[in-house]
Amino acid sequence: MPKIVDHDKQRVLVAEAAWRVIRRNGMEQASVRNIAEEAGISVGSMRHYFSTQSELLLFAMNLVSERVTARIQNMSFDGPPMEHMKQLLLEFMPNTDEKMAEMEVWYAFTAKSKTDPLFKELADRVYNDIRRAVEMVIISMVQLNIFQSDLNQEVEIERLYALVDGLSIHAVLRPDQMSGDLMEEILMLHLTSLCV
Repeated sequence: MPKIVDHDKQRVLVAEAAWRVIRRNGMEQASVRNIAEEAGISVGSMRHYFSTQSELLLFAMNLVSERVTARIQNMSFDGPPMEHMKQLLLEFMPNTDEKMAEMEVWYAFTAKSKTDPLFKELADRVYNDIRRAVEMVIISMVQLNIFQSDLNQEVEIERLYALVDGLSIHAVLRPDQMSGDLMEEILMLHLTSLCV
């Protein structure tokens, strides 16, 4: 009897193998052959799941975004508003091992997006989503009457967006200096500084 393979599940397993290759050896080593070996399947079998290397890598990049989105959709917002805002923004930051893996891979793909239009479109969409989340935080603070009235909302959106992205970059590049706890503390300190 032929083995039944869950096509979608196998695509995810291959994408995760691509993440491991990228994290360990860099984007330049993310060849179909290396990813197939990491996934424990033949190069020929890879064609059942992805017709091209670009399709595979784009799927792997999109998987990062899908996982972040799924975590946000599963969040419950039934506690203090400032805690919700912090937790929402932390979903875009590598404050856990799982999110660190995603972020390391994401930045490798982001670098590729500078020269590959397929990757640029997805990177732009995700960065726009992050900015919208930051904007929602500032708007929520205004609606809750806790945002300092003398601050410029647009400037503070950009400042918070830069902080989220900058802390994430520091955590990926210098994990020995930027821990998850420190990121969280800095983020909360900044959010509190915006409040009356």
